[in-house]
Amino acid sequence: MDVKFPIGELKVPEQVTLEHVQEWLKQIETYTTRLRETVDSLNEEQLSKTYRDGSWNVRQLVHHIADSQMNMFQRLKLALTDENPKVPNFVQDKWAVQPDTELPVESSIKMLEGINERIVALGNSVTEEELSRIFTHENNGEISVATKIAKLAWHEEHHLEHIKIALSK
Repeated sequence: MDVKFPIGELKVPEQVTLEHVQEWLKQIETYTTRLRETVDSLNEEQLSKTYRDGSWNVRQLVHHIADSQMNMFQRLKLALTDENPKVPNFVQDKWAVQPDTELPVESSIKMLEGINERIVALGNSVTEEELSRIFTHENNGEISVATKIAKLAWHEEHHLEHIKIALSK
């Protein structure tokens, strides 16, 4: 297993269907429950564990997941409401060391509950035609709604696995 990508890299089907979207939304809908089951009873030592040398610790990972979902939700919504909006990069390594990442992980889990609920509601209303709408990321170029929904699900699972690896050490 590649510890950097323990569930593999993101793979989006060439032709995304609403059935794919529904699968991804089911993952997103149950995510915070599964995350809570993993991190709720952790002590400070466990929250400080890392999944590999030089990686973020469990606390930083939980906060990063919330930061990232918040940014990706905004991009998704912009793609659905604007014509090919331009979106900035967010420098995740700088976000991961801001003072708010020292807060208890509960603050980010609460954020995720709300953000994921909104993602699922929005995703449930997406049409086949809307899956091809795009936004342009300043570093990564054009990204479709279909790809963004896939990444929203994949990204959470990716980091949940990182947390589990860290806790198993």
